Amino acid sequence: MDESFYHTPVMLGEIMNALRVRRDGIYFDGTLGGGGHSLAIMKAGGRVLATDLDEAAIEYAGKRFEREGLHGRYTIVRDNFKNFAEITASAGIDEIDGALLDLGVSSRQFDDGDRGFSYRYDAELDMRMDTRSGPTAEDVVNDYPADELVRVLREYGEETFAPKIVRAIEKARKTHRIRTTGELASLIADSVPYRKSGHPAKKTFQALRIEVNGELDGLGKAAEDIVGKLKSGGRLCVLTFHSLEDRIIKNTFRLLSTDCICDKSLPVCVCGHKATVRQIRAEKKAGEEELRANNRSRSATLRIVEKL
Repeated sequence: MDESFYHTPVMLGEIMNALRVRRDGIYFDGTLGGGGHSLAIMKAGGRVLATDLDEAAIEYAGKRFEREGLHGRYTIVRDNFKNFAEITASAGIDEIDGALLDLGVSSRQFDDGDRGFSYRYDAELDMRMDTRSGPTAEDVVNDYPADELVRVLREYGEETFAPKIVRAIEKARKTHRIRTTGELASLIADSVPYRKSGHPAKKTFQALRIEVNGELDGLGKAAEDIVGKLKSGGRLCVLTFHSLEDRIIKNTFRLLSTDCICDKSLPVCVCGHKATVRQIRAEKKAGEEELRANNRSRSATLRIVEKL
């Protein structure tokens, strides 16, 4: 599998500048993907503990690192980064020098038609990042009650036409199970008005992917756990690609960088809350040069905090 099958790392220069990699420092990459960010960290002298749920990504990145002569400088664990506390405990790591979460879905997953992530290919409705267990998109589409399916589309896809789409799904599933991305995409296209920007199924597919993989569940807690193991001066960089996950990271970083979280009507602080980080970059977008070279960076937002 050639390297072009994985996306170019988004905002790599900004992230490397932020991490300020120390020789033999330990860095956590919670979203390994093709290994582009981890590779840059190791080439700068760091050591990497990385996680991913995708078996193909882990196999590819491991081979890539070995080709680069980086044997012994990395550990890859097939697990969810949200289990950070358990992962670092198992690895015997008490502190880390920095961390990165790139929350975007790998281009490889979208471009692999068999995975069922994209409406561009006709495949089984799967969408699982970890194919070992859990419900598939087919299960969600066919087995969720209508009101719950409407909630998923509205909450995770911000889909205005959620009730209309679900009514069409309900009608179809009375006679058969909806099993393929192609059938679902056509059903949606026939249910909503024409849209100038993007495929009419785009929001629904995003919502289903988030639901199937529990992408937003425990995201804020994971960021807190990572900050808890950062050394003083260590930094956590998070790349988000849609407003839902960015809102969670934004609010988590705001909380972690605030001394008092009492109701403002109280005359004195009674909560005792103390900031554990300072925000280095509240929000940063890709520069014009990267936008021209890497279209995927267009929707990326980078947020950075430093441990006090």
